[in-house]
Amino acid sequence: MEIQENIVNKVASSGLITLDLEAYYDQAERVVYDIKDNLFHGLILREKDFREFIKTHDWSQYTGKNVAITCSADAIVPTWAYMLLSNRLSPYVNELVFGSLETLEAILLSKALAKIDFNTFANERVVVKGCADIDIPVFAYVEITRQLSKVAKSIMYGEPCSTVPIYKRKD
Repeated sequence: MEIQENIVNKVASSGLITLDLEAYYDQAERVVYDIKDNLFHGLILREKDFREFIKTHDWSQYTGKNVAITCSADAIVPTWAYMLLSNRLSPYVNELVFGSLETLEAILLSKALAKIDFNTFANERVVVKGCADIDIPVFAYVEITRQLSKVAKSIMYGEPCSTVPIYKRKD
């Protein structure tokens, strides 16, 4: 008895385009700069001391990193303090935001998604990859779906071998 061994990769021949959000993930290190470390007794920011710190601190350690500046202490920090930090960090960092790491992630992904030419997905069947080694925030999936819905023939979520239908254009 002869066994024919023709294995056909149906996924490869399906015409599906896989969109992997992980491919748009900025790999640069994330750092939080917490201004609470500059507060006097953890309560107030002394302008003279802070300006001296700004002058003498080694800002080059932030080169190429994505930085979120924040204050985790329950203190009133004047706006100019964040402006001074921004001025000193900007020449070194890849991205600088005010807020948490979550805010930083959202801004990084938003900027990356804004660079996608969604017209390349016009009239295509797109699978937005669901499994990633990196935790992709839900907002990125919402945004990618919003953009793809304008141009794609269909949108699915998951892996090409096992998808959940999200959208199908009715022609």
